[in-house]
Amino acid sequence: MLQPDTVVRTTCPYCGVGCQIDLHVKEGMITRAQAPFDAAPNYGKLCVKGRFGLDFVWHPDRLTMPLVRKNGELGPARWEDALALIADRFATIIEESGPDAIAMLCSAKCTNEENYLMQKFARQVIGTHNIDHCARL
Repeated sequence: MLQPDTVVRTTCPYCGVGCQIDLHVKEGMITRAQAPFDAAPNYGKLCVKGRFGLDFVWHPDRLTMPLVRKNGELGPARWEDALALIADRFATIIEESGPDAIAMLCSAKCTNEENYLMQKFARQVIGTHNIDHCARL
């Protein structure tokens, strides 16, 4: 007997609009993407990238775990270890050069909420106002 698809609601990863998307998943593979009619802001509509642009999920070069450089070579690491390394390096930079030695770059592929959280992190945790966006002209 055929197993039904599992439907996973998520936010489309292609821009910051925040379109809702239902991914149909079967045996660990995305079989199709649909826009739910009851979800803002897209109410059943998706652009061509949101509807058909999911090939990047299977790209062989896609990162699926953190990589940390040891002795000049990148190797897999646990998330906890990678985040601890980042926190330690941020702390060292701030101690040696001050918080304005760190800058943060936002992305149009993130949702407004993700970009908002990043700038809050930059200002309140790091202590810098050096924030930019790749789409700023």
